[in-house]
Amino acid sequence: MTKLPESLVELARRYGVATEYEDWTGARNPVSESTLVAVLDALGVSAATERDRAAALTEHDRRYWARPLPPAIVCRAGVPAQFWVHVTHGDPAHPWLRLEDGSVRTDLRQLENNTPPYDLDGHLVGEASFELPADLPLGYHELHLSLGADEASATVIVSPATLTPPAGRTWGLATQLYSVRSQRSWGIGDLTDLADLAVWSGARHGAGFVLVNPLHAAAPVAPMEPSPYLPTSRRFGNPLYLRVEAIPEFAYVRHRGRIRRARKDTQAHAKRAELIDRDAAWRTKRAALEAVYAVPRSAGRQLAYDAYRAREGASLDDFATWCALAEKYGADWHQWPGELRHPRSPAVARFAADHAEAVDFHRWLQWQLDDQLVAAQATAKQAGMGLGIMHDLAVGVDPDGADAWALQDVLALGVTAGAPPDEFNQLGQDWSQPPWRPDQLVNCGYAPFRALLNAVFRHAGGVRIDHIIGLFRLWWIPNGSPPTEGTYVRYDHEAMIGIVALEAHRAGAVVVGEDLGTVEPWVRDYLAERGVFGTSILWFEADPDRGGPLPAERWREFCLSTVTTHDLPPTAGYLGGEHVRLRDRLGLLTRPAEEELAADRSQQAAWRAELHRVGLLDDPDTADTDAVVTALHRYLGRTPSRLLALSLADAVGDVRTQNQPGTTDEYPNWRVPLAGPHGRRLLLEDVFTNPRAAALAEVMRAATRPPV
Repeated sequence: MTKLPESLVELARRYGVATEYEDWTGARNPVSESTLVAVLDALGVSAATERDRAAALTEHDRRYWARPLPPAIVCRAGVPAQFWVHVTHGDPAHPWLRLEDGSVRTDLRQLENNTPPYDLDGHLVGEASFELPADLPLGYHELHLSLGADEASATVIVSPATLTPPAGRTWGLATQLYSVRSQRSWGIGDLTDLADLAVWSGARHGAGFVLVNPLHAAAPVAPMEPSPYLPTSRRFGNPLYLRVEAIPEFAYVRHRGRIRRARKDTQAHAKRAELIDRDAAWRTKRAALEAVYAVPRSAGRQLAYDAYRAREGASLDDFATWCALAEKYGADWHQWPGELRHPRSPAVARFAADHAEAVDFHRWLQWQLDDQLVAAQATAKQAGMGLGIMHDLAVGVDPDGADAWALQDVLALGVTAGAPPDEFNQLGQDWSQPPWRPDQLVNCGYAPFRALLNAVFRHAGGVRIDHIIGLFRLWWIPNGSPPTEGTYVRYDHEAMIGIVALEAHRAGAVVVGEDLGTVEPWVRDYLAERGVFGTSILWFEADPDRGGPLPAERWREFCLSTVTTHDLPPTAGYLGGEHVRLRDRLGLLTRPAEEELAADRSQQAAWRAELHRVGLLDDPDTADTDAVVTALHRYLGRTPSRLLALSLADAVGDVRTQNQPGTTDEYPNWRVPLAGPHGRRLLLEDVFTNPRAAALAEVMRAATRPPV
């Protein structure tokens, strides 16, 4: 590859764009000039020519010196933090701090700074350095600097140095909620079903949490996006998960019999359909919700709704307005009339005023979700769970959806997030999601990121962050390029993880980072230092020195460990090689299927031998699938991992995967209903009386029981 221009390398360095990277095999790969130019363009930087790059470097310097204060300062509690100020050369600088509680601190110590002044358009600007005290309380504070008649300000975020892990060990049930319908839900699992799962696993089998798929919002129009990891909004939830009858106003709806008949019709349709039909479920549920919305609220309920609206503010209004616009113009805001493509446009304000009831209906739906999420967590805790509901935070959002519309000024356009090739996705992955712009996040004091985390932690005893490595660096792919033609863009991980830690601390929640795939070794050490749990999937735990399975005693302690994941078949299917055959049928392999199957059989033989070595499997060559599944889950108990999880699909003996990475409609991703070993679909009530599920749940209880 041709050597990159030095100016391009320097510009990429300043903006945190990698010019080379190490792949999953350990090989170093250079990044092409065209990729760097496209990624920098997505960051608002022109870099196509030498002249463009020279101008961009100069502008980068100018912006730094024109700013009186850093836009955001993130530090750890108990550690003094330094920051700079820029004033007219020779003028005194007197910064001060207003804390979150309203009190003021002026004890900011000035440090030596011998940086020469900068000529900013004929005006000399000097730089001074100061230190924030180490005893600042946790929270979001505001730094101020007087500049004559004007004043500059910056956000100061003080996060806990580390999160305190929950005491002892516990296990949880992992479920794809939409796949688990009950006799009273509307053809799809809902929040009442989630609460019931928590009671069954917690009260009857000693589980400490239920890990649920992302409950983020989908567009309220057909066809509804099936993937919980490609939501229209991560800040708000999907009203498809509401239980209509659990809304207090339902009791006052006239002709409730019509609603009950609609639910029965939806259940009958779900029973006939091979796959989950979100559109049919939403169509009937939405009509029922409209009837409940029309019921006048009591004075107390109206006060509660007003308080919710005040708390959520403009973000709720933007989301509800987008939903109403999507119902009129379609779910892709790029195709709307030009004057409606930005939330702050006068035309959008006029639309919201002219369609006030439609907008308010979508605000009201989010209020109901807030209520039912609160109830689910309370029910889980009442059932004896130490953590309760563990929510899942997706990596990003639909580029055509509500968050991409409302937050377009802090998202990168012209690129999508994804992952480079790795052992299990050898063509790489394009998630089609716009990534955060790291520079714009800093410029706004991380406000949208803070709001997102505050929302997901509000109802959680734990939060799993999908692809947490994306808070350190994220693979950006220029539009129109394959995943192999991307590069990494770095984020300020100290700030991003610091905000995660602060929100988790305030919620009293545990954080689990999905840290699979290509990960720089120091990253896992850093996350452990901050009290963030990692993720271990049994099939991926290999001994780097000798090959074969990693012995149980060498697994990580501060980790959520499971046998499988939603991107693989349930364990019974995996043992049958379904993951290889499926990828072969879909053209996702880069070597012959026979080689992949041989490698898979070798891996499974190694695991059977390991199970035999530790006394969990009598005869590794003849043991049947059920025996191996049980032994694998018992093996988790031999690890020091503090958190263990059992997939509900494993518990009932399901074999089909929920998602095949690298596909959209080639496989029915996220549309597979829960079923038993022979494909017979199961209701939630069937789970509660399923001997296999009860037996595996008791295996997990025993695995986490303290030794006598």
